[in-house]
Amino acid sequence: MNAASNTETVSHTTSKAAVPDDLLSIDRPSHPALEDAPDGIYDNLRTRTEFGSLDYPVNVFFLDLHRSYMNRIRWHWHEEMEVLIINDGLAEVSTDDGSYTLKPGQGIIINQNVMHSIVSQNRENCTFYSFVFHPDFLFGHKSNYLQTQFLLPVQNFRLFKVLILNESNAWHERMLDAINDAIAVNLTKPFGYEIATKGHLCRFWSELIGKLPQYDTAPPPHVSLDEQRVKEAMLFIRTHHAEPISLDEIAQSVHISKSECCRCFARTLQMTPFEYLMKYRIFEATKKMMAHPDDPLSVSDLALSVGFNNTSYFNKIFKKFLGCTPTYYRTHKVLAAEQGDNGPFDVPIP
Repeated sequence: MNAASNTETVSHTTSKAAVPDDLLSIDRPSHPALEDAPDGIYDNLRTRTEFGSLDYPVNVFFLDLHRSYMNRIRWHWHEEMEVLIINDGLAEVSTDDGSYTLKPGQGIIINQNVMHSIVSQNRENCTFYSFVFHPDFLFGHKSNYLQTQFLLPVQNFRLFKVLILNESNAWHERMLDAINDAIAVNLTKPFGYEIATKGHLCRFWSELIGKLPQYDTAPPPHVSLDEQRVKEAMLFIRTHHAEPISLDEIAQSVHISKSECCRCFARTLQMTPFEYLMKYRIFEATKKMMAHPDDPLSVSDLALSVGFNNTSYFNKIFKKFLGCTPTYYRTHKVLAAEQGDNGPFDVPIP
């Protein structure tokens, strides 16, 4: 389990956000203050979309995985801390070294810069609230006593990647209450809600830091060397996936040998660099089909556009991951306008 407590066992649940009843519908909420996650907000590996502003780096989103491409949010990471609270359905949240299934009322804290993905389990409908904030909102941008005492232990604690909350656990419930209050005030936005949010987050942080082990000296960063290497390799693949890429070039991009590169991917994502590259290319191909259904590329042009110089091989890999040919996929998924439902097709999204 990737969370720690020096006195309690971490469970796998949390409570439903304390927001008005009409906002807890499984349908898209109509509350004018609530933002749906912008299209493509998690489409980049390192998310650079601003969550709020520099002065107020806080935001609340309602996410509906049924509206997300292939019912999932693929691998990404960001500088902000994120708290997810499940509203409906089952969500599977994965990090580089574990997967966690969450049901309605449950939630998860995801630490800064932790690589993660989210998928609707069994391709069922799944909705949840995402509360995203940067710790600088609490501690400022410069090194000071509060940062040293209360921020760095969380940022550097190598075992704290995620924390599953359980409302039956008194400690977890206090953190959930604080986040629920912060969500509620950001939905209604009364005068001074920014100050109220900071107060709720200070309560949340006080509870969180109180249970982490205390060190006389700072522990090593929680981002492992394997994870850091894989992140850099993923960014390289994203940038160059449409070009001919060899395993040697992927390894060179992170300054390690080919064998060590394969070991890093195996330990982090449970796949080879080549598998990740192929899955990424196929995913990009399906995105291009969806983006231009009325003016489609030929299969050969589509293959070339995502890095395959052999159409037959492209067809073979496409069928391996999606269970059908590109032509069949376009006819039955794109032209049938069923983008919101994977149907019989599923692919491990990179």
